[in-house]
Amino acid sequence: MESHQSKAVGTHAPERSFAQPGLTSKRGIILLCAVLAVGAILGGLVGPSRTDAAAADEAQSSTKTFTSVLATVEANYADPVDADKVIYDGAIPGMLHVLDPHSNFFDPQTYALFRENQEGKYYGVGMIVEPREKQTMVLAPFEGSPAAKAGIRPGDIILSVDNKDCTGLTTTQVANLLKGAKGTPVHVLLDREGWTEPIPVTLVRDEIPRPGVEFSEMVHPGVGYVHVTTFNETTDSDLADALKQLDYSKLDGLVVDLRENGGGLLNQAVGMADMFLDQNELVVSHHGRSSPDRRYYAMRGNHGIEVPLVFLVNRDSASASEIVSGAIQDHDRGLIVGETTFGKGLVQTQFQLSEDTALLLTTARYYTPSGRLIQRDYKNVTLWDYHNNPQRPKSPELKYTDSGRPVYGGGGITPDVAAPAPKATDFQTLLMARGVFFPTSQGVGDFVRYYLGTKPMVTKDFTADDAVLTQFQKFLDKQRVEYTQAEIQQNLPWLKWEIKREVFTTLFGLDAGYKVQLENDPQLEKAIASLPQAKALYANARKILAQKASGAGAERQ
Repeated sequence: MESHQSKAVGTHAPERSFAQPGLTSKRGIILLCAVLAVGAILGGLVGPSRTDAAAADEAQSSTKTFTSVLATVEANYADPVDADKVIYDGAIPGMLHVLDPHSNFFDPQTYALFRENQEGKYYGVGMIVEPREKQTMVLAPFEGSPAAKAGIRPGDIILSVDNKDCTGLTTTQVANLLKGAKGTPVHVLLDREGWTEPIPVTLVRDEIPRPGVEFSEMVHPGVGYVHVTTFNETTDSDLADALKQLDYSKLDGLVVDLRENGGGLLNQAVGMADMFLDQNELVVSHHGRSSPDRRYYAMRGNHGIEVPLVFLVNRDSASASEIVSGAIQDHDRGLIVGETTFGKGLVQTQFQLSEDTALLLTTARYYTPSGRLIQRDYKNVTLWDYHNNPQRPKSPELKYTDSGRPVYGGGGITPDVAAPAPKATDFQTLLMARGVFFPTSQGVGDFVRYYLGTKPMVTKDFTADDAVLTQFQKFLDKQRVEYTQAEIQQNLPWLKWEIKREVFTTLFGLDAGYKVQLENDPQLEKAIASLPQAKALYANARKILAQKASGAGAERQ
């Protein structure tokens, strides 16, 4: 077993399922032994007073018992048993989830994807794919990728890759066919609604960056906006580049959007906070029973740049997002706007078990600068409720920011300014569930793919006018989606916005679609409106800290 490679504060979402790689059960048992050994050494399976030898004996005994149970199951179960599936999908995840919801085991395919996400790049054609019935559908090509440059669209069906029929293949299998060495060609055959013949496309594979910062622009005179989607190995430098492009030091305000950001690498969270805090201010600390205490500080600091800051968060902002939000809030550097965050305060360490498998094991808890542990309870709830139905503590832990404002632990980061996401109407919920605006594996077929299949002339001046809305209602009739004219009229602005957003995303790229999305974002509007309050907060905090420092200096005299 090799030593760990990196510390992660991870994501809160359950891992995606992938087809298992067809390993032998013997190899699976060997890997299970390795997992048991790591847990034993770290004290996860035995008490703290055990010696390493005793821990090893305990792990050996546990492994022997498991092997005996597996042999009995294989010999006597009513149906044939896939031992690999029992081990990879059952035994190892089951053992880890007894510990906590965030410890995870990665088989070769999930580990490869995990490393791609951490590294922020891979080699291929650059698009997200997902299953649709027995085929694979393009969900979105990445901005500037070979797929985007070739005109591949959301909703396109991949018929074949290099003459290999893709019908019946999993999305993972199709994605693996599309990946390959930089500079090599790959031939793809697509089916597109409205086209009578399949569309052949030849792509040249390239390095596909997956930046931590996917979008930034000026959203108001003097106000910059940065959307941080993950904390991978490039997030720190991606943010620095985005701030440079926005001419950050001259802004009147900056909004950093961490909504839906489930976290990632601890060092990248520290690096982000470092750009906004004063030099030597504490960013986060963590400690665990077998992990040494460690405190992380802003080493570079903000170089005196006092641009007002607002961080946008929601219930899916977790882990590394909460480290940054907690540090900004505790030091009164800016305002947190949005919804209470997820509440993940655990640190995972990566242990590589073999060349292509790894264990992500919780080894510590982290604390915000004020001393808050924001981890939610996971011992008294089901795994489903933990991820999907968060419960907040009745008596949260009370701490104070630098200026003396009360803040609370035990249930995520509570925003300074509440800005709940707009509640969808019943009609909007129906349309989204039926996949009317977005290509999904379960939907009826999205309207924009149908509309563009009629090959209209579309420019960047496009709006969903009466003619488009007439086609929209015909589409609903065709798909047997029930509606009334009253519902159409009551939801008209939203309908026009959704149609425009998907048209722009499909024809002009993800960035163009994202700009349209921000045109109707009440949470962003609230964030912009909160910038003067953020400026006053930071100025007051600096004044209070200066007074404290002056008083301490007088006492020493």
